[in-house]
Formats: sequence, structure tokens, C-alpha cells
Amino acid sequence: MNLDKLKDEARLLVECPLKPVQGTRFQPTGFPDLGAATYQLADSTQMLLVESAQSMANRMEVVCWDEVKDDWAVPLKGLPYIVVKDKAGKVLTNSVLEAHRLNSPYILEGKDKSFFERLRKELDTMETGKVDLKLLAATLLKYDVNSLLHGVFLAKKELAGGRLRMPRALSGFVEASKVTVAPSGGVKRDDVNPSGDAAKGFGHVPYHRDEYTGDIKAYFNLDLAQVRGYGLGTDAENLLVALAMYKIRKMLRDGLRFRTACDLDTAGNVIVKRPEGFTMPDLGELEKELPVLIQNVKSRFAEPPVTAVLYEEMPGKKAKDEA
Repeated sequence: MNLDKLKDEARLLVECPLKPVQGTRFQPTGFPDLGAATYQLADSTQMLLVESAQSMANRMEVVCWDEVKDDWAVPLKGLPYIVVKDKAGKVLTNSVLEAHRLNSPYILEGKDKSFFERLRKELDTMETGKVDLKLLAATLLKYDVNSLLHGVFLAKKELAGGRLRMPRALSGFVEASKVTVAPSGGVKRDDVNPSGDAAKGFGHVPYHRDEYTGDIKAYFNLDLAQVRGYGLGTDAENLLVALAMYKIRKMLRDGLRFRTACDLDTAGNVIVKRPEGFTMPDLGELEKELPVLIQNVKSRFAEPPVTAVLYEEMPGKKAKDEA
């Protein structure tokens, strides 16, 4: 796997056309008080946001995780992360799957403050003065390498005054062009009491739903300049770049079922728009190379690489929340 063409580039920009697995219609993401995010270009082309950057980050994380074995997918074993357990030893969650990664309340807000105190001690040189992003990057590499790609905001005043923020280095979104509305609908049936009180869940309840047709495309952006700016060295940079490309390839293969009515598939090859002339390795090559890249950086991970945190609610917290 040759990454030389990426050494002096600021971005790796990737696109891939998509299509519904069956038929022509698809259901986009929706937002409260907005619904589907439609917009229009200057030339009057009708556009639609199919999947947001926030959702795509979550989806690129999920495809890295083996739900059955509750562990990294095989090529990623050995990468560091935080696992959260209850007092009986049952696994509750982990930093790979948590929406805010290390800033998850299950990691930082429980009675067990051991990991919180470890972070505070390792980052205490930033209590005043400019935030040292290289130190933050080295700490994230040690405990949760995933946060170096998808970002994290440690919004706790005890941690450098709540100023520790790492933006996303890897982002993605899906949008559609030349869209038209495909109206549809249905009815929730109640054959026992068709005229029952719908507010209580009884009765026939008709509903409408707008689906769409159009040309769908997925976009991915890896900020190579940001990755180099971490100052972690060539081995760690190569690991992060390969991990990002693995996430893109794996999601395009396994992670395109966004919703029941939005089950997509690739409609062509992955296209690298920048840098010109670079060909992204296929999934098989990345799966072969990643264990070697992980081994090269292993000495900089926590030992063991999986850090366990016990989650119990803080005394009085539940009562306060319910008040």
C-alpha cells in the first residue's frame, strides 16, 4: 500500500454514486420542525440532503464494530478504546459507539473518576495558556484513536477549562440532485375498533409520507493536513489514513441501509477527486495492511489498549434529574 501521493496533500476527497437496492424511491433523513432538507442550486437544480455529516460519522464508526463479538472488526483488533461496565461487570457501552466518544457521560460523569483523573493529570499542563493540540492528539492516540478521526469536545472545566476540542478529520455526507417528490402513505389498521380514540393508539389512522427519486452520491473528506498537524509521526499518520479509508470502504460495502425505506447500494466505482492520480486501496488490501500498521504504533497505546471504566450514577443525580 503506497501512500506517498498523500504526503503533501491537504485533502483526500472521495465520491461514490449510489442507488436504491430496489426500485427508484428512497427516504431521506428528516429533522424536527423541518422534515426533509431540500434546497435549490442557482441553476434551479432541486437538491436533497439524504444523510448528514453527524449521522455519517456514527455510521462509519458502527461498521468498524463487531456487534456479535462486541469488539473491533478483526483487522482493527488492538486499537485502543474505553469500555464502560456496570458494577456487575456487564458491558454498557464504549467510546467507539458513544455519540460523543470520550466525552460520553458514561465515561466522565459516573462515580468512578479514575479515568477522568488520569486524563486530568496527563493534560494538566493546559490548565492555563494555549491549548497544546499535539499533546491532546497523543493522549487520544493512547486511549481512543477513533476520536482523532471523528473529533471530540471534552467540555469539562476541570480539563483545561473545557477548551479541549478536536474537530473531525474525516467527514462525509450523502446528497441527491434532480430530485422529485414521490408521495406515498398508508394506514395503521385497527380491525377491532376502527373508530377508536387515535390519541390512545386505537382506530384506523391514515398517514402520508414523502419519498424521493433522484441521483444520489456519497462524499467523503479526509483532512490530511489536520492529521499531519497532530505531530504523531509517520507510523501513526499512516495508521490514521488507512483507518479512514477502511471506514469509507467498509461503509460503502456494508453500511448503506440508512432506514427501512432508504436501503442503498453503490452504483459505480469509488472516485478520488483529490489528489489527482491517487487510487484508494480496496477493502481487502486495507484489511491486510491495518494489523501491521497497528503493530507499528502499539507502543503508544494504553496498556492494555482497552481501558475499563465503571459506571454508577453520582449520588443524588437521579433524584435531581427527576425533580
